[in-house]
Amino acid sequence: MMLDARLDTRALVFSTGNPMHAPARLNFAAGVFLASCSLASIAIPAFAVDSVQRSIGELKPIATLHLGKTADWVAITPDAVWVGSTGPDAVSRIDPKTNTVTATVKLGGAPCAGLATGFGSLWVPLCGQLPTLAKVDIKTGTLTKVFKVGPAAAEGGVATSPDSVWLVIDKSGTLARIDPITGAIRQKIHVPPGSYNPRYSDGRIWVTRADGSEITSIDAATGTKIVTIATGPGPRFLTDGNGAVWTLDQGDGTLTRVDTGTKATRIVRLGTPGEGGDIAFGEGMIWTTVSKIPLSVVDAASDTLLCQWKGPGGDSLGVGFGAIWLTDYRAGTVSRIGVKDALARCSLPKHT
Repeated sequence: MMLDARLDTRALVFSTGNPMHAPARLNFAAGVFLASCSLASIAIPAFAVDSVQRSIGELKPIATLHLGKTADWVAITPDAVWVGSTGPDAVSRIDPKTNTVTATVKLGGAPCAGLATGFGSLWVPLCGQLPTLAKVDIKTGTLTKVFKVGPAAAEGGVATSPDSVWLVIDKSGTLARIDPITGAIRQKIHVPPGSYNPRYSDGRIWVTRADGSEITSIDAATGTKIVTIATGPGPRFLTDGNGAVWTLDQGDGTLTRVDTGTKATRIVRLGTPGEGGDIAFGEGMIWTTVSKIPLSVVDAASDTLLCQWKGPGGDSLGVGFGAIWLTDYRAGTVSRIGVKDALARCSLPKHT
């Protein structure tokens, strides 16, 4: 599923300042402010990462649960953790009080493009001959609807806003605004082709373009495109927190921070390029995972890479209930790792 990460850099932060106007080739509607800047044109020196790398073996999980042949995608609700799997194609609900699986909801296809919560439901894009969108009741743990609208590709995403579910439904960049009751498409918004992953934050939908180097912001109330901002190459998975939207850039293994107010960007060099991975905000930190580097932590206030844990496992994660919920895709498991324990170990001398 993922390429090996190439570890040749350490964290370095630089700022692009306010975005510049986008080139005319983006051809968005008149009246919409566009922004773009070329991050690739800024030279970034490489540094060793030895000082921040540690072994994943030093993190002792509070619990590890086996869910299937593979385990991927994590969603946190106020009283549960949900994780997707294949073999079986399902989503499992975990009670964080007991660290046990309390429901396994079997699905008609593989969960392949993220998880989102909203309207009392878990939203699960499914891949197959006919991509669909499953709706799971988070209280009863039952499959309530399967809508005949689905993700454009695997490794995409799904988002919810106060009145809609959002999903990119084709590779041409059609972002669908979906009625959460009927499953009908209420609005179609065109974003740059090769954009697959939406996220809702503070009245806006942000969509990364994995086939490019940018992120687009859309007014969630009207569907109007507001701004397009340059990121590192290949941004796919994203999160929000501490006044910013953050993208995990698969092309060069960077982390892009986009200030949601000023639109200024800052780059944190992680040295974790490659396919797959995930990103989440929690406990004032940005947490990322990729193959071979199952966990990295960045201080969201200072944009500082604090630690990277290398070794087997990783692929998706969520943060909640004082813990990082980290999947091992190939082992089909999810592990609960205490946030305080991880940060405490991060401050200790490494074992050599």
